[in-house]
Amino acid sequence: MTKSRLTIIIGAGHNGLACAAYLAKAGRQVMVLEAGQQIGGLAVTREFTPEYKVSSGAHLLSMLDRQLCKDLGLEANGLELAAQDLGSVALATDGKHLQMNGQNIVGDSLSADDQASYQSFQARMMRFADLLRRLNREPPPRLALEDKKQRRKLLKLAWNMRRLGKKDMREFLRIAGINIFDILEERFDDPLLKGALSLDGVLGTMLGPRSNNSVFTLLQKISGQLDSSHQGYALPRGGMGSVSSALAATAQKYGATIMTSAPVSKIVMEDDRVGGVDLAAGEHIEAPVVISNADPRTTFFDLLGASNLEAGFARQINNVRMKGSSAKLHLALNGLPEFTGLDKELLGSRLLIAPDMEFVELAFNHAKYGEFSEQPVMEISIPTIHDDSLASEGKHVLSAVVQYAPYDLKGGWESGRRRFEDRIMDVLSRYAPGIRSQLVDSELLTPEDIERNFRVTGGHWHHGELALDQALMLRPVPGAAQYASPVPGLYLCGAGAHPGGGVMGHAGRNAARVVLKQEKD
Repeated sequence: MTKSRLTIIIGAGHNGLACAAYLAKAGRQVMVLEAGQQIGGLAVTREFTPEYKVSSGAHLLSMLDRQLCKDLGLEANGLELAAQDLGSVALATDGKHLQMNGQNIVGDSLSADDQASYQSFQARMMRFADLLRRLNREPPPRLALEDKKQRRKLLKLAWNMRRLGKKDMREFLRIAGINIFDILEERFDDPLLKGALSLDGVLGTMLGPRSNNSVFTLLQKISGQLDSSHQGYALPRGGMGSVSSALAATAQKYGATIMTSAPVSKIVMEDDRVGGVDLAAGEHIEAPVVISNADPRTTFFDLLGASNLEAGFARQINNVRMKGSSAKLHLALNGLPEFTGLDKELLGSRLLIAPDMEFVELAFNHAKYGEFSEQPVMEISIPTIHDDSLASEGKHVLSAVVQYAPYDLKGGWESGRRRFEDRIMDVLSRYAPGIRSQLVDSELLTPEDIERNFRVTGGHWHHGELALDQALMLRPVPGAAQYASPVPGLYLCGAGAHPGGGVMGHAGRNAARVVLKQEKD
């Protein structure tokens, strides 16, 4: 590989692999350097205890872009869904659960008014989220009115907002930056429905239902689902690692090289631009273009070095909020768990424990003071119902995203881990009374574990909070919001860049297009 054409991508997470595939398809010579022994980042499948495999990080597929799947031929390269069009079930201890799928909702205790309100609420939120969806597929506009191209992008955004109509535009501007608690309280009566919807607004964030920006995070999630390659929630056969494997196979088909166990120790400067990377093993690789799938703080501080940055930019990067508040629980079970009052055909759905908004808010209150939630909320999946490749016959895996688990836990996670897992199991047992007797083994990944295992600063799933002041043309900071950094030849392609976290692939694809255009110019 010649220096003049080589592009190095740091990190083989799904965005890094998508970026590599697009660049290689365009004829670029690409080398992906992954520090770990396995590709995939947070989209990975592994055996966490003998005979039980699990999606270690992300565990449900709902936002993978359909155009990316088509462009890169992921199905032809091994991606297969074990299940799709999965709805959500809001669990109730008395067995009176709510089933939600798109704009449809079913529940014995649900009033006719709430059913009608739910349909209109979902329709309106989808219209609002469509504004964000249109921005996901391209670099966000810069606030540079002297630039004609950027002016056109901003005018296009304003026009799309105006097309909502006066009433909806005013409502969008009213609610986009406020809290989900007030919005749901205005529209619904049923506590279980409000609890489930509020959880969708805060999952994966350091926010509670009463926190501003929780409406925006819900809209961001819906925006990814609008471009999804499938209906509802889906489970890739073989776990989330199958998505990463299909992306890697595509990239390699087009000529990209992928190296594992190859941690980068330094991004090397040559005069005033990037000149390549140094590996921890001592090897230097020359390249005029380096694209980082690592989080912004790792990229600019640990790999590049703050001394190579202007003080103002370094200060902005240092101020990015990126301390995680979500843990991941994996349970190996010797049988199928039974949830009170839940039909077996619904066990394979996305299961939510969030009895009401106050419950979710009280769970969040602990995190404000560096404590784990005494009664945590969670998103649960039992993938083995649909995919028998993850465990032997009759055995099952349960995965749960659990909140709240602050990165900076008082007393530290070494002493807090077992106590928090006990709290989680206590809550789970209220809904599935016999689950402790079925337990073979368990694993709890705290934000501290996520930081160590997946090399993500602060253990934040999204490489930084998804909030209005860390979104669009402000993600991760204004000087690096269009994937190119202030350092010539250095780019970002990870979840810390626009449009943010989730297994979408937008950041990787957008970064590849920016690189191809800028390097051509």
